[in-house]
Amino acid sequence: MAPAADTETPFTLAVPDSALELLRAKLALTRLPDELDGAGWEYGAPLADVRRLVARWQDAFDWRAHENAINDALPMFTRPLAVDGHGTLDVHYVHKRSEVPNAIPLLFVHGWPGHFLEVRKVLPLLTAASPEHPSFHVVAVSLPGYGFSEAPRKPGFSGKQYAELFNKLMLSLGYEEYVYQGGDWGHMLGAYTAVQCGPKNLKAWHTNIPVSEQPTLWSHPLAYLKSLLPYDQKTLEGLQATGLYRMKGLGYMIQQATKPQTIGYSLADSPAGLLAWVYEKLVAWSDDYPWTDDEVLEWVSIYWFSRSGPAATLRIYYEMTAGNTQDILKGAKGPTVPVGLSYFPQEVFRLPKSWAHTLGKIVFVAEHGKGGHFAAHEQPEALVGDVRKMFGKGGGAYGVVPGKDGYA
Repeated sequence: MAPAADTETPFTLAVPDSALELLRAKLALTRLPDELDGAGWEYGAPLADVRRLVARWQDAFDWRAHENAINDALPMFTRPLAVDGHGTLDVHYVHKRSEVPNAIPLLFVHGWPGHFLEVRKVLPLLTAASPEHPSFHVVAVSLPGYGFSEAPRKPGFSGKQYAELFNKLMLSLGYEEYVYQGGDWGHMLGAYTAVQCGPKNLKAWHTNIPVSEQPTLWSHPLAYLKSLLPYDQKTLEGLQATGLYRMKGLGYMIQQATKPQTIGYSLADSPAGLLAWVYEKLVAWSDDYPWTDDEVLEWVSIYWFSRSGPAATLRIYYEMTAGNTQDILKGAKGPTVPVGLSYFPQEVFRLPKSWAHTLGKIVFVAEHGKGGHFAAHEQPEALVGDVRKMFGKGGGAYGVVPGKDGYA
């Protein structure tokens, strides 16, 4: 019998021995491609790196040690949540309450190629109690199809459905009013949640990838007029880098947004293929972050051992873009709840700050000298510092959740 809709079940990560044996057997049968002399990173993940990582994954990587560490660090749960038109999905999430009674409820949302482990470094910082900064009750959800959340079973699970699921999760945990932090898909879905669930439930949100549309005269006249002014050198360099990324770095997205099932066969069957597909982005999208081999293998292992398999994580690209035929933010126009923006220098999209006014009422902006796409993992102290400032005393979103300012 399925559990009742309001039932929370503690979750312990415990990969079966048979799954580990299958992984090692597949790795032993890996057939690697050749490589052009001196190719480096220009053609993709280097052969030497992938060969080394495959060998360690097969023979030396201690998954059980990492599994135990994850279980020790992250209080995890699952809960069935009904989504209109899509039945009930069993959703996996991390949930850690601060010892501060009036802590601010915060929903943390990851993207691709991330997962719930992105919250690990920021979790103790966000929940820390202090009279000097706010504390948070943190919920870090695994997107449906990611990690150990059940995947949608039919087409059409898009921005509206994610926002519904997020809101129902927070309400089921007793958080009638809450704030939000996200990057990558977490940013896009934050805009949808702000439109759909704010300001009644979602009171403010923070993003570390301020992707937005260019303002128009009709939608945001003041921001549009500002955008007509000459850009400074830094903004021009950001636009140039963004243009280069659009030309040379979006192949994965077009594939995943148009034919996710096709690439899904390779990722589901070949651990070496999955490793290379994800590893390339971990390195290319971070700001010289010193990834260790075991760090990479732990990250990719979550994809390999995930409940629905790696292919399920790709379909969000198709659903959110209608097969690459529409703008990702089409259904998230005009959020009005307060928004905070953190800019990290090696983020893949570097758009003019004037465009960000299309995301809502900007109450906080921070710019950093180091960091890339995986801010919570690369620069956890900087990201948490921004969230604390935004929601702390004197911050633009202080007191947005009535009766919960987060101070000890």
